[in-house]
Amino acid sequence: MKYISFSEAKNWDKCPYYHKLVNLDKIKIFKGNEYTAFGNAIHDTCESMLLNEDIEPSDYFIGKYKEILKKLADDNYEFDKKLALEMKGQGLELLPEIMPALKEYFGKYEIVSTEEALFEDMSFEDYKFKGYVDLVLKTGDGKYHVIDWKTCSWGWNYKKKNDKMITYQLTYYKHFFAKKYDIDPKKIETHFALLKRTAKKDNVEMFRVTSGEKKTENALNFLEKAIYNIINKNYLKNRLSCDRCEFYKTKHCT
Repeated sequence: MKYISFSEAKNWDKCPYYHKLVNLDKIKIFKGNEYTAFGNAIHDTCESMLLNEDIEPSDYFIGKYKEILKKLADDNYEFDKKLALEMKGQGLELLPEIMPALKEYFGKYEIVSTEEALFEDMSFEDYKFKGYVDLVLKTGDGKYHVIDWKTCSWGWNYKKKNDKMITYQLTYYKHFFAKKYDIDPKKIETHFALLKRTAKKDNVEMFRVTSGEKKTENALNFLEKAIYNIINKNYLKNRLSCDRCEFYKTKHCT
């Protein structure tokens, strides 16, 4: 079954040749670091808290964080122990603020799902869109709220909050969630939950992303453009991305 995900589309946007190496050739150089370990541990802890699993959040987070760091170490990654210790403390300070922030922002809500799986027809080249929505809530006014957790340091600046490619993630989730359950898109709102490690206050920021008909059309057209070029093996190199690429000046890309 042919499908495309947001992360794959993002890789293609970064550089079609990078997409080939990562998504088609399955070559993986970057396997994670302290920051990805922190993000994954916080994400898993948030999910467990929302599902009311019988856990103590702080202990669960520490266990997950250590587990992920150990896997990195076993894979010969030498992580910064001082940084890892700092981030553990930041996570422990952040966790108690997450649930109150959701209540303050949304008021009374019910949890519809966590890790909502999307695998929906695109009506283009027999492709499907594949994705996982971190959290879906429903509020008393009948609206659904599609939420994606994002860990960061102090927050996002104006440029990042308005980055087309970043916000397309929620545009896709809204469109295909609506399609999956036959919900009027006007009844769905989307948000990034920014979980800020180093902010002095407001460590949890709910950032709403709007996606009207035109933006959704543009986002879907972008997906179709990516799929068309992938099918036709147009693996052009985007030289503007070379300085930020782990494959630069390696045997995989000279």
